[in-house]
Amino acid sequence: MSTTQAKPTETLNIVIVGHVDHGKSTLLGRLYADTGSLQDGKLEKVQAICRQQGKEFEYAFLFDAFLEEQEQGITIDTARTFFKWNQRQYIIIDAPGHKEFLKNMVSGAARAEAALLLIDALEGVKEQSKKHGYLLSLLGVKQVAVIVNKMDLVGYRQDVFEAIEKEYREFLTQLKVTPERVIPVSAKLGDNIAGPSGMMPWYHGPTVLDQLELFRKETARSEQPLRFPVQDVYKFDARRILAGRITAGRLRVGDRLIFSPSNKAANIKSIEAFNVEPSPTEAVAGQSIGVTLDEQIFVERGEIASRQESLPLVSTAFRVNLFWLGRRPLEQDRKYVLRLATHEVDCQVAIVHRIVDATDLAQQGGGSVVGRNQVAELTIRTKSPIAFDPSSAFEATGRFVIVDDYDIAGGGIITELVHDEQEFLRDEARRRDFAWVKGEVGAEARAQYYGHRAAVVLFTGAPHTGKSFLARKLEALLVAEGRHTYLLEGENLRRGLDADLAASERAATTEMVRRYGEVARLLIDTGLIVVTTTKTFANAYRVAAQAIRTLVHPAPVIAVHMSKVNEEPPPDTDLQLVGAQDFDEAARRIIEELKKKGVLAQAIGAKPTFQYSI
Repeated sequence: MSTTQAKPTETLNIVIVGHVDHGKSTLLGRLYADTGSLQDGKLEKVQAICRQQGKEFEYAFLFDAFLEEQEQGITIDTARTFFKWNQRQYIIIDAPGHKEFLKNMVSGAARAEAALLLIDALEGVKEQSKKHGYLLSLLGVKQVAVIVNKMDLVGYRQDVFEAIEKEYREFLTQLKVTPERVIPVSAKLGDNIAGPSGMMPWYHGPTVLDQLELFRKETARSEQPLRFPVQDVYKFDARRILAGRITAGRLRVGDRLIFSPSNKAANIKSIEAFNVEPSPTEAVAGQSIGVTLDEQIFVERGEIASRQESLPLVSTAFRVNLFWLGRRPLEQDRKYVLRLATHEVDCQVAIVHRIVDATDLAQQGGGSVVGRNQVAELTIRTKSPIAFDPSSAFEATGRFVIVDDYDIAGGGIITELVHDEQEFLRDEARRRDFAWVKGEVGAEARAQYYGHRAAVVLFTGAPHTGKSFLARKLEALLVAEGRHTYLLEGENLRRGLDADLAASERAATTEMVRRYGEVARLLIDTGLIVVTTTKTFANAYRVAAQAIRTLVHPAPVIAVHMSKVNEEPPPDTDLQLVGAQDFDEAARRIIEELKKKGVLAQAIGAKPTFQYSI
């Protein structure tokens, strides 16, 4: 076979999966030899080593990277090699099949675009092959071809092959994985590897090499819909620059950007690149750049810029496949930090659906603890909404890591959105914000003029904790300091805007909360500090507080929880006041919290400066 190869025009990542004795290294060695991809003298060198050691030459030795690996007779680590064929370069990832398989497979298959899964024809479909298929589905590898190896050991029998194909296809269907081909081969003898086999005239499908060419290359990242995670926001001269790395798509001056999850929107005024003159008018995936906008909107680190026709998903819940490496086990309901692209957010494991053990690949049902080197299917909930994509659609915005006590302890992929209780209100807020008719005075101009940003101070807690009295005290104190503040009293809305609603009906209460949040959003747009309580909603204050946050997002909400005794506050509480007696002191503590959150300038009369990035 000719060794002349054209310069490759694309690269494809392939992971090879199978049990330690199913012939992965033999298959790869044969592929390399039959395609003329070996370095000059490599074949002869390995053959000479075999003669010196008094052992029969095997094609597996061509792939094993180290002499000591050949002596041990197994592949001991994940190997990455390259070969070129018909204008494509293949990066081959060989994951070992012994007890350390899982760790290496996760790291190896994390960026695989396709997989070859080997089954021993003599053994048939065993539990190990099912586990490997299950793990491929966990890792989100969609393009899979099954290679039934060692057909020579079963006399190249068609009925044996067809029985294996039928059984394994039915199993993969349960995992929502459809193999593109099932190919009978003998890697040792070269049957159906690089050329068709005369020993199996009943098989008319592609060879393994043909199948590699049939695997589809992912769409170039620059041609995918836009994803631009905001890394930081900088004040430079008179400009505010949003900096980050484009992970997919392209940007042009004049493009309209939508930032998720905040729903803020603006047009690109300029693209800034370090040490580049003149400033570029376009940037593509892989470039780290900054952009300025045609209006000053409040955008934070972690937001994802996209176009309105291809928005990321937004939720506080999603289903994931996670690999855990932490020193401590992953525990349900314990607090962790999730990092996705440039966003960091507190999170908890809501549900453990299934666990796979790394040492023996044994599966177990749900539970509450995931141990080290285990893979788990989980539902994760975050403290606040986060923008993301399924990993099958976008790699950078569909993969995440979990931080436990400042250490990266696990990582995984997002498989699907989980609908949360705020989804309806979030969709309403998104549609409303997209169509919002703006005046000539923006939020930042109001902040500079008033000396403070718009915000909501939300008092929560059971009845008779003094939150209404403290809300009035806080309003009076802020106004006395020259702050533009308004007390939004729910009782006033109930007797006016909500007079058509029956307060006893649950649906009516839900509508009251929605209207309450929308009124707060209007007041926020005027630049006010809105002081409000959830007393109107009695014991439903926790749900009401979440709804208000959703409807006024991304305006800051400072939650003050008041209780008579030490009780667990709602998860989003910023300040808890227990049995408050000195309401003047309590009000001052809230004002200090407003300063700490960057809502208030430190002093009236001073030129206000606000923190616009995390």
